[in-house]
Amino acid sequence: MRRSDQIRGIIARAKNQAPYPATQLGNNLKLIAQLIAGGLPTRVYYASQGGYDTHTNQAGTQERLLKELGDAVKAFVGDLKAQGNLQRVLVMTFSEFGRRVAENASGGTDHGAAAPLFVIGDKVKAGLLGRYPSLAPQNLFEGDIKFTVDFRSVYVGVLEGWLKTEGATVLGRQFAPLQVV
Repeated sequence: MRRSDQIRGIIARAKNQAPYPATQLGNNLKLIAQLIAGGLPTRVYYASQGGYDTHTNQAGTQERLLKELGDAVKAFVGDLKAQGNLQRVLVMTFSEFGRRVAENASGGTDHGAAAPLFVIGDKVKAGLLGRYPSLAPQNLFEGDIKFTVDFRSVYVGVLEGWLKTEGATVLGRQFAPLQVV
């Protein structure tokens, strides 16, 4: 009970420094920003946005979802910057699956092998980490973009470089860390 009272108190006191979009993701990131501003000592927060499993009629859905994601993350980063907390926060976006390059017969795409992953923060190495993927048909693997960075290397880079936690303990074996910070 004490912890929930503490969280309610933080939410009542901590004010956001940026306007957020009125979406589920926007509301979740707004709450996380309040908890960070209020000093809650949580090391990892998680917010999700569903709906990307677009096997049919992908064009409008994908555009809407990516706009929601961009608007919510922009507000969150702006809020953290205005709070003076961006230097101590690392934001990472990821997906559980990529999409195929070619559209299917239903106007969507099926599950693929590679997907972008974004890491954002004042202490993050800027730019593309890895190689640009090729869309040339001869460079695809069974219709999928070939990934150039193993996502587990990114996770280890965040675990070890940011959270100062042994990556093998979390992932069950060692992976070469991608230097994200």
